[in-house]
Amino acid sequence: MDKLGWINLVVFMTVLLLAAWPLARWMHRVVEGRLPRWMRAVEGGFYKLAGIKADESMHWKRYAVALLLFNFVGLIAAYALQRLQAVLPLNPQGMAAITPDSAFNTAVSFVTNTNWQGYGGESTMSYLTQMLTLAVQNFVSAATGIAVVIALIRGFAGKLQSTIGNFWVDLTRITLWVLLPLSFVFAIFLVGQGVIQNFDPYKDATTLEVNAYQNPKMGADGQPLKDDKGQPVTEDAKTDVQQIPMGPVASQEAIKMLGTNGGGFFNANSAHPYENPTPLANFVQMESIFVIPAALCFVFGFMVGDRRQGVAILAAMSAMFIVGVIVCTGAEQAGNPHLTALGVDQAQSALQAGGNMEGKETRFGIDASSLFAVITTAASCGAVNAMHDSLTPIGGMVPLVMMQLGEVVFGGVGTGLYGMLVFAILAVFIAGLMIGRTPEYLGKKIESYEMKMTSIAILVTPLVVLVGTAIAVLAADGKAGIANPGAHGFSEILYALTSAGNNNGSAFAGLSANTPFYNTLLAFVMWLGRFGVIVPVLAMAGSLGRKKRTVQGAGTMPTHGPLFIVLLIGTVLLVGLLNYVPALALGPMVEHLMLWGA
Repeated sequence: MDKLGWINLVVFMTVLLLAAWPLARWMHRVVEGRLPRWMRAVEGGFYKLAGIKADESMHWKRYAVALLLFNFVGLIAAYALQRLQAVLPLNPQGMAAITPDSAFNTAVSFVTNTNWQGYGGESTMSYLTQMLTLAVQNFVSAATGIAVVIALIRGFAGKLQSTIGNFWVDLTRITLWVLLPLSFVFAIFLVGQGVIQNFDPYKDATTLEVNAYQNPKMGADGQPLKDDKGQPVTEDAKTDVQQIPMGPVASQEAIKMLGTNGGGFFNANSAHPYENPTPLANFVQMESIFVIPAALCFVFGFMVGDRRQGVAILAAMSAMFIVGVIVCTGAEQAGNPHLTALGVDQAQSALQAGGNMEGKETRFGIDASSLFAVITTAASCGAVNAMHDSLTPIGGMVPLVMMQLGEVVFGGVGTGLYGMLVFAILAVFIAGLMIGRTPEYLGKKIESYEMKMTSIAILVTPLVVLVGTAIAVLAADGKAGIANPGAHGFSEILYALTSAGNNNGSAFAGLSANTPFYNTLLAFVMWLGRFGVIVPVLAMAGSLGRKKRTVQGAGTMPTHGPLFIVLLIGTVLLVGLLNYVPALALGPMVEHLMLWGA
């Protein structure tokens, strides 16, 4: 990695930590209900209107049922709005109704915080659909993830209690006092940078290009017309006209990043100049993806009464992230060896001598594009400012690995932390076996029930990803979507299923996935990948909350020092990644060997 790449990484991590700490302090106050009187009055009005008893805490099963019902209703609403789009207002371009399979896939995608998009936003979705279907789900799906991790932390912090909080209160407070204010400020910043925010019809722009030749006029017999002198009669030269999409972009862009959603208003996502116009906007967007996941690590330390615990989790996440950035950036800077060898066209050789710029914006370059690619896949966001299909084999494998680790390297808002805490429980269980003691984490004994739920939470995602990949590789409809043969084509399918199962939403962009087969398959994978993990996590929260906190003694393994951080990283790498090693060997690994060994 070159000097500029190191500077980008150091500045990014420094700004992230400086921003995450004050945000964590505020989020801690919000989730514990320590709010000003006027805020309590505002949210109290919503509770009264909805018939919610704000002071009533829920058993984990009731919490889970409320969460599942809320998201199922959101799924139905998101599907219906897309199917009725043609007859609803705020549709200046007259967009038609979304097809049933695409509407189903998109509804599941945004409800599960995946934001996988098999369509082109500016050519498919009306302004109303973008706002009421996509942007609304960006808020509530993010709030759902944060609510789950707060419930789990309450389980660790609680003492002999059978409840884990009130889902409706958690959802309301996180949305009203965290996500909405941050998104409002961020949207104003984006507008200042040049991101558009309007309800205008699409604009026709006259370009500077004029047809270089004049087309001959044809007669009824299909032959060219001629004038009295026998010369062909031609049409007048025409100036090219380009249609420029408009829309309320900044408001959706803000929560897309802050909520680690990733769904772009435009098909080009964050490579589009109306979504990501400047290097400063690009940098702040990257910061916004990580800031809430990083802040939640500090919130964890605050709530359990030991700030060192949150710092240890954050350190483990940061170490794996930094390694990923170094590997991805180095691979992209190395470029394609076949275009730097002797005898290759001079122009191509000069281009690749500076690294692999294929599929990247020249205004961002290799360093910023590689950093963005690792951030967005580590954080379960899915926004992209470069085409991952054009990355080198190793450069493309890093985003794959970031997702396959279970989206725990910062991860999505809430989901990353509760995923990492599940691995922490597994790590202390392994350590307990090694030293012959009953494993404990934060004073709570880890027993058979917690390990059963941990096993389910860890294994459900690779199960649906690998089974889904196998189905797609074997089915004729699955193979029909592959744009590139061989190992890279397999990587395209593996990436799509990995992205769906881990609720990331990014794509290699080389797989034709907007088909009934892929829309249906990916929808089921996204739903199971989301709620197949949430339910056992909530079950663990309920079980841990009922346990008493034991006093740590001399034989208790500390879970805040360097030794535990190394153990946690080792557990994530061995258990989280081991399931995918054979699949990675068939895809990016063999492609890398073919590229560099030929």
